[in-house]
Amino acid sequence: MKILMVSSYLPYPLFSGGHIRLYNIIKDLYKNNQITLICEKRTYQNEKDIAEVRKFCKEIITVDRNKQWTLKNIFRTGFSKYPFLVTGHTHSQMKIVIKKILKKEKFDLIHVETFYVMQNLPNEISIPVILTEHNIEYLVYKRFRDKAPFYIKPLLDIDILKLKKIEEGNWRKADVAIAVSFEDKKVIENVNDRVFIVPNGVDMQEFKIQNSKFKIDRRERTVLFIGDFSWVENRDAARAVLRDIWPKIRSNIKNQKVKLWIVGRKIPASIKKLGTDGVVFDENALSNTSIIYEKADLLLAPIRMGGGTSFKILEAMASGVAVVTTRLGAIGIGAENRKEVIIADDNQKLADSVIEVLNNKNLYDKITKNARSLIEEKYNWENITKELEKVYQSVV
Repeated sequence: MKILMVSSYLPYPLFSGGHIRLYNIIKDLYKNNQITLICEKRTYQNEKDIAEVRKFCKEIITVDRNKQWTLKNIFRTGFSKYPFLVTGHTHSQMKIVIKKILKKEKFDLIHVETFYVMQNLPNEISIPVILTEHNIEYLVYKRFRDKAPFYIKPLLDIDILKLKKIEEGNWRKADVAIAVSFEDKKVIENVNDRVFIVPNGVDMQEFKIQNSKFKIDRRERTVLFIGDFSWVENRDAARAVLRDIWPKIRSNIKNQKVKLWIVGRKIPASIKKLGTDGVVFDENALSNTSIIYEKADLLLAPIRMGGGTSFKILEAMASGVAVVTTRLGAIGIGAENRKEVIIADDNQKLADSVIEVLNNKNLYDKITKNARSLIEEKYNWENITKELEKVYQSVV
């Protein structure tokens, strides 16, 4: 099958969940399909990154990502039907490239990663369009708005209304929509009844339990917080951990050394200032995520914004690392509280849960073993890509 893939990002290096998802899907699709990828490239990405993805594509065409936070974009958004997110991804060069290649070659379908590049497609398209949504974006923004200072809420309200209208409009335009969770599927079905679930996954060979002796037996315990700090939900969660959750853990943990390891690119100075005893900030560890999980005992993921399913939680579960998260963090994964993960929804309960897991070897062993079994059953990339190919076959 000949696939034209249009993406809002070049999926390498594997710095975020979206990169991990698209890279692994392209790698598996390559076995039976021919992929042409058109995508935005960030300033930190180089020819080696393009070459890594090109190994699995017939052709790859990149356009430079426009700067999002500019006065021009803010001004254009104020006088446009487009929300701020879509304005920043409206790209004249991408429009030209897509139009040109559709004239030059015949494809079986167009696969679009994230709705906010849909406006770069031609208005008239004669082949099926499949749109993949990693989360419900307007709901992510709404959760952010609910926690924002009162004086910017009116501006956010306007942008969220525009975002919802555009997002739902693109679901309608697509011949088929793909969601990563059942919860997201239910929302999209309100405007498009052809919605399939193709979940996020984990590389089973890369992320695995390294030995039979669980990390709980180490003398020093490592609580991991990991995330891409360019995303507001990760900055929000890190502040909650440093201001409220970690101090409670430090003051109540029993007779053992414990550290909080905060891993991510470009950690803001405002977050680093919140560091206290036992906190280690690390901006250089993301080159091999599986090694990070080898060194961690517990993943603390107090997700209060966002949607879809969290790669960090899936990867921790695959690696034999206990997970303490919120109900929102666990949504869409199918993990049960106290069976595969520990779920708590306020800072005191999150702190208490971390302390309990680090002090209870039987509970630790149970949830990590069950978590690995769940990942092996539901989140293998090879099986996930087969589900995606079934979606393709349903429209051609």
